[in-house]
Amino acid sequence: MKIRVATYNIHKGVSAIRAEPRVLALKQAIGMFDADVVFLQEVQGKHDLKAAKYGAEHLGHKHWPAAAQHEFFAGESRHLHAAYGMNAVYDHGHHGNALLSAFPIASQANRDVSDHAYEQRGILHCVLQTPGGAVHCYVVHLGLFEGSRRRQTQALISAVRESAPNGEPVVIAGDFNDWRNTLGDELRNALGVVEAFDSIGGNSALDDIVRKLRRKTGVAPARTFPAGLPFFRLDRIYVRGFKVEAAEVMHGSLWAKLSDHAPIVASLALA
Repeated sequence: MKIRVATYNIHKGVSAIRAEPRVLALKQAIGMFDADVVFLQEVQGKHDLKAAKYGAEHLGHKHWPAAAQHEFFAGESRHLHAAYGMNAVYDHGHHGNALLSAFPIASQANRDVSDHAYEQRGILHCVLQTPGGAVHCYVVHLGLFEGSRRRQTQALISAVRESAPNGEPVVIAGDFNDWRNTLGDELRNALGVVEAFDSIGGNSALDDIVRKLRRKTGVAPARTFPAGLPFFRLDRIYVRGFKVEAAEVMHGSLWAKLSDHAPIVASLALA
């Protein structure tokens, strides 16, 4: 079985500059992934202020749908199934992580991994019913501080061990904020996962040499932030039980206008 997955921090549906509404354009962009499963972070489940400002006719168009963003993205698309984990709650709304899936979602659970009062974080776990069997998906958005990220990584490891035992297929994706790339080895050793850019490449002798050099110097995830000129390596896709056949970061002017992060898309084959 082959599946295509993507991860994308959508910046609450507004542009990185001037906070212009981008929800309609984001729905079209997500469709361009041609992905079976999409892992989303900073998804607005409710935003009364934006809805009041942009939900009515604004310059002749509705720029803020009445539905929650994950429901709007799933509607009339290949992603008939959607799950949402509410993390941050405020007076005018809330946001969190979400999963869009072309496969039925057998179960979902959201684990609070907030490390302090100023950052509300969670791990959304969904079990998908696929033709190849159950696949465990974890949508992740870790904190801005390294100490928090380390503790949240331990919580993630515990969550996967508890909910996906015996080497069951796993996809962990999201915004790890791990710009120094200090968490990857811990996840690999504890869970037996590989990151999407660990092993991709061709089969030539030159590709083998490149892979050996990368292993000696340390595997480098993709650059995804800021979207206009990606430099920091913040976003990841980790898998277990799958072979990564291809992975790419979506670059270009389109993506720079939609969010502050660039999305990652990967093609997987069940091992």
